[in-house]
Amino acid sequence: MRYSSLRAMQNDRPEQGQLRVFVLSSSRNIPVENAQIDISYKGDPDAVIERLQTDANGRTPEIELPAPPLAYSLDPSEYQPYSEYNFHIQAEGFEPLDISGAEILSGITALQTAYLKERETGPFEVITIPDHTLYGNYPPKIPEDEIKPVNETGEIVLSRVVIPEFIVVHDGVPSDPTASDYYVRYREYIKNVASSEIYATWPRETIKANVLAIMSFTLNRVYTEWYRNKGFDFTITSSTAFDHKWMPGRNIFDTISEVVDEIFSSYLSRPGVRQPILTQYCDGERVQCPDWMTQWGSKYLGDQGYSAIEIIRSFYGSNMYINTAEEIAGIPLSWPGYDLDIGASGNKVSQIQEQLNAIREGYPALPSVRVDGIYGENTQQAVRAFQRVFGLPVTGIIDYPTWYKIQDIYVGVTRIAELV
Repeated sequence: MRYSSLRAMQNDRPEQGQLRVFVLSSSRNIPVENAQIDISYKGDPDAVIERLQTDANGRTPEIELPAPPLAYSLDPSEYQPYSEYNFHIQAEGFEPLDISGAEILSGITALQTAYLKERETGPFEVITIPDHTLYGNYPPKIPEDEIKPVNETGEIVLSRVVIPEFIVVHDGVPSDPTASDYYVRYREYIKNVASSEIYATWPRETIKANVLAIMSFTLNRVYTEWYRNKGFDFTITSSTAFDHKWMPGRNIFDTISEVVDEIFSSYLSRPGVRQPILTQYCDGERVQCPDWMTQWGSKYLGDQGYSAIEIIRSFYGSNMYINTAEEIAGIPLSWPGYDLDIGASGNKVSQIQEQLNAIREGYPALPSVRVDGIYGENTQQAVRAFQRVFGLPVTGIIDYPTWYKIQDIYVGVTRIAELV
């Protein structure tokens, strides 16, 4: 369905999706204050319909934008289930950035992170987001064995499953030497792929099942060094014929982001098999894959109340299990195994307090924290502010997602500081 007819449909049956934009310096990984974002319809790029400005944390207020009916994303349809918008982003001292084709779904918050290059460090950049895989036309996955042989001469296989800090994504088919390679944080890669391959309006357990499949597939590529063993210098590709669709610069969605943050150290395994399972799937409508999970089939099982593992086992068999990686690379502090809240004390609290203060160097709008090893109201307020800035549930409690988000931001801020 072309955009002009989509827009007319929206006027007849207006529904709303939400949008938040987060603007960062690409070289220093810190927020850009007073960045201006002009928003227009993709089909009418010269007509600005909204103008936003970032605060001291590089964030815009959340706004509502017209979106197609929710029903279009809940069943296969000829109609495009998301509206598409263009963003023109500019800030003093930075090169402007255009993003074309950002997706807005009814009732879901879209999260757009934009990285601006400092003046004269690069050309004017335009990011064009292609069609979602369930709406556009992409080549189907070429079948592979779900468990890779590890006894071949020259085969490099890791000794244990580790969540990598970064993966290298080859933006094309493996044999294309002209395709660019991108260093992408693991969690951001998973969020990008899931936002590109399923709809964020689907049931939470369906989203979780698909995220598990994406993570397990990705970790199989990491664990077996699949492409490096073939002489390539990347971890995975963005080709749907070989791997998953990853789209540089695309927006993600809050429902998907929350699930990834909760389970990002998980993967799928079978008894007696050390490596994560290469969990392949297809859409189940345009492409059939009897031995794999189908995306639409997983959605319908989620509608019926199936849990994520029940959905997984419905397609891959009853001997599939959720496992946890032994290590998370690039993380200075491991999860203590329990939430930190008012009354907690000790070294873990002190270390978190120190990290929050370090993060404040890059995000000065965050409050300072007393480093006393006691989780009091001062620490709780700082945690609430952190959660608010980074789109986490604002509880004031350091749970699993908040813990690892603090680690992630701390590493990003302090590493850049070391280079300056």
